[in-house]
Amino acid sequence: MPSVLVAMSGGVDSSVAACLLKEQGFDVLGSHMRLVHLDAVDHGCCGPSARRDAAETARIAGFPFEICDFTEAFDRTVLADFASEHEAGRTPNPCARCNGEIKFGAFLERAEELGIDMVASGHYVRRAEGAAGWRLLRGVDRAKDQSYMLHMLGQRALARSLFPVGELPKAETRALAERFGLPVATKPDSQELCFAPSGDAGAYARANLPHLVREGDVVDPAGAVIGRHKGASSFTIGQRRGTGVATGERRYVVDIEPNANRVVVGAIELLDRRGLVADRFSWIAGQPPGAGPFDAEVRIRSHGDDVPCVAEPLGDDRVCVEFRAPQRAVAPGQSAVLYVGDEVLGGGRIVEAIR
Repeated sequence: MPSVLVAMSGGVDSSVAACLLKEQGFDVLGSHMRLVHLDAVDHGCCGPSARRDAAETARIAGFPFEICDFTEAFDRTVLADFASEHEAGRTPNPCARCNGEIKFGAFLERAEELGIDMVASGHYVRRAEGAAGWRLLRGVDRAKDQSYMLHMLGQRALARSLFPVGELPKAETRALAERFGLPVATKPDSQELCFAPSGDAGAYARANLPHLVREGDVVDPAGAVIGRHKGASSFTIGQRRGTGVATGERRYVVDIEPNANRVVVGAIELLDRRGLVADRFSWIAGQPPGAGPFDAEVRIRSHGDDVPCVAEPLGDDRVCVEFRAPQRAVAPGQSAVLYVGDEVLGGGRIVEAIR
């Protein structure tokens, strides 16, 4: 059986993934990512308690375990991108960035260093080999499907990746954790930013990116000043609460102007967009399905709906997506991921919402 490095967060999904592979006869090495930022803040998937849970799973299942310090790579990629996206007035997607740069970047490099054949994770996705290469499919449990966050995987990564829980409903994963005798069987899922205390991205920005914390104007669509804010980077398109504006009517963040340090709020109808442009587009197959426009579905937020669309590759890793019906709160910086049925075609970063 091949050897496999399992990226273990200390949660139930990656713990069960490692135990399943061990049970199936793979030569398993559990590997946990350490981030020095979290040594003093026990929180998320990379703190001291997560490290202990991952190590205990390895001890119970009887496979070796290591801790890898990926702080430098994480700072250089995920945190640097988090800062630059906020500076540009976009809403970053650090979890997707971490998956691409760390979990299927740095961990793959670690496997190569050690001469290990495969890398595995606890993501709820599936892979399948077809005539044109490897395909990425949604997880069987649609409520837990994480394909949106893995849209950047290419053929090289998929060829060497395993997703043992992708075929399982979450309830069965927890039942397996009970059968394996793992203490994480009832551990709640982590939905927080690992590097931000209590998952508060705004608090992280205030503490680590003080140049972004500048007071500015909140304006209406006509440009009239109706309030003040303490940092445009703490807002996202579509946000209603926390704007600091009381007009007697519901108002939403409809635009962020980083150069002017202004936040524009208005009626919900002003959030409607007919399409988007995405860059940094990564195709699972290595190339788009064809040279011209094609029908697909697009998801513009991790827990959003699939929206029928027409997608057109523009070259230079850019894609234009036109919705079949207008969509609200298209947030630059978030990911746009294209699907056909259960198959992920690819995805990229939203850089423009087309009015």
